[in-house]
Amino acid sequence: MISVNNVTLAYGKRVLFDEVNINFTKGNCYGIIGANGAGKSTFLKIISGDIEPNKGTVDITPGERMAVLKQDQFAFDEQTVLNTVMMGHEKMWSVMHERELVYAKEDFSEADGIRAGELEHEFGEMGGYTAESDAATLLSELGVKDELHSQLMKDISANLKVRVLLAQALFGNPDILLLDEPTNNLDVETISWLENFLADYQNIVLVVSHDRHFLDAVCTHVADVDKQKIKIYTGNYTFWYESSQLAARQASDKNKKMEEKKKDLLDFIARFSANASKSKQATSRKKALDKLVFEDITPSNRRYPGIIFKPEREVGNEILRVSGLSKSVEGKPLFSKLNFDIQKGEKIAFLSRDPLALTSFFQVINGKEKADGGTFEWGTTITTAYLPNDNSEYFEGNSQNLMDWLRQYVPEGTKDVDEDFLRGFLGKMLFSGDEILKKTNVLSGGEKVRCMISKMMLQNPNVLILDEPTNHLDLESIISFNDNVIAYPGIVLFTTHDHQFMQTVANRIIEITPNGMIDRLMTYDEYLADDRVKEMRETLYAGV
Repeated sequence: MISVNNVTLAYGKRVLFDEVNINFTKGNCYGIIGANGAGKSTFLKIISGDIEPNKGTVDITPGERMAVLKQDQFAFDEQTVLNTVMMGHEKMWSVMHERELVYAKEDFSEADGIRAGELEHEFGEMGGYTAESDAATLLSELGVKDELHSQLMKDISANLKVRVLLAQALFGNPDILLLDEPTNNLDVETISWLENFLADYQNIVLVVSHDRHFLDAVCTHVADVDKQKIKIYTGNYTFWYESSQLAARQASDKNKKMEEKKKDLLDFIARFSANASKSKQATSRKKALDKLVFEDITPSNRRYPGIIFKPEREVGNEILRVSGLSKSVEGKPLFSKLNFDIQKGEKIAFLSRDPLALTSFFQVINGKEKADGGTFEWGTTITTAYLPNDNSEYFEGNSQNLMDWLRQYVPEGTKDVDEDFLRGFLGKMLFSGDEILKKTNVLSGGEKVRCMISKMMLQNPNVLILDEPTNHLDLESIISFNDNVIAYPGIVLFTTHDHQFMQTVANRIIEITPNGMIDRLMTYDEYLADDRVKEMRETLYAGV
């Protein structure tokens, strides 16, 4: 068990946590949620001991082992991949090395023999004799091939380092597992494996993630970081979100009697409890929901941005034609032989095992990069708005305030471009009051994305091009973005690691590979389940 007692943390006048008191118990997975800057990652560092609070304590049941997903990809550069994983069990790793040193002694004494026996016992108790095979199995399940296990960490790609560090955290069945954005840079298959792993996990898990599908799949509880406090709610993220929205509507309904409100909320609890029996976290989540009472459900204090894209004109019959498009970087093919037309009403999700291929494709069709071969042609009625994965070019060397920054992107011919007009667009993205005078060179990653969205809304496009639109956004912004793109009447071309965004928006899937493409009129989940698609993927990625 983890017991957080009166924890307070402040940086100068900024108070992150004030007298936080909560417990985390065995058998549960807690999703840590909160707005950008609320302190989610900082709270995990307090739990792990990396940050000392100004006041209060974190008490852990004696003898329990904690593992943390490391964020520094260079910390283990001189270690082999396999050793890096085993180092996740620090005590076992220490015993293993002392054991090796004892046996290496030339003047091996009787005392050394006694110590060696003690070490052998400890090593066996911790699973040391199967450690290498266990670590190798874990790596293979996370998509790190056997031939890489003996390589040094510095010699493998950043994409694989993420998987090795995840394996390190999971290794040896720790009693407490702390995961900060564990799905970053993982492909669909690996995320699914991790969901199943955590759903079966019997110990304590605390996870920070902006992936709603992942939180729903693994969490039994939500720990909401809000207004310097943390409150634990039963259920997964969707249960927390929908129940808090229902409670807010109930609170604003002055004409409804308390008995009726209570009945609606209890019916809601029962409905979710029934659905929980079908989930991966079936047993623990259903037990938790069955214990839930009416008083546990409260309205959320969250603010949601108003993301509203309105096309100025409808698209014509000619939208985008791509013919034989190919692109390589330093001799490495990213995509080739892309051939497709876009039709009215389509919202297309683009997939690839290589994120660079997707970004390069979007850069090409936006005129930011040149293809090696092939052509693309936009229809004459098309107006696009592009959200790039890397927006630094829009803010580098720029110290304008938000008002002046946005003003430069007002389309020609737009009338009534006064301060109130611009304030309206910034206000929809939760920049209010004096915040519009904030300089662009001090913006956070999430604030920059919200500025880019304001810029896109100004353009009234009939085609949206979105490269990882949920990056840097908090869950409230992601939900608003997701809902509007679903309702948007224009064309959407996008890629995202957010499973729910992908599933709820796309009605066509195009996967681009170095050896060709797959094109299917279906939803994302249908695509993942299609056996024919699986065969084609194996063929197209063969040798890559």
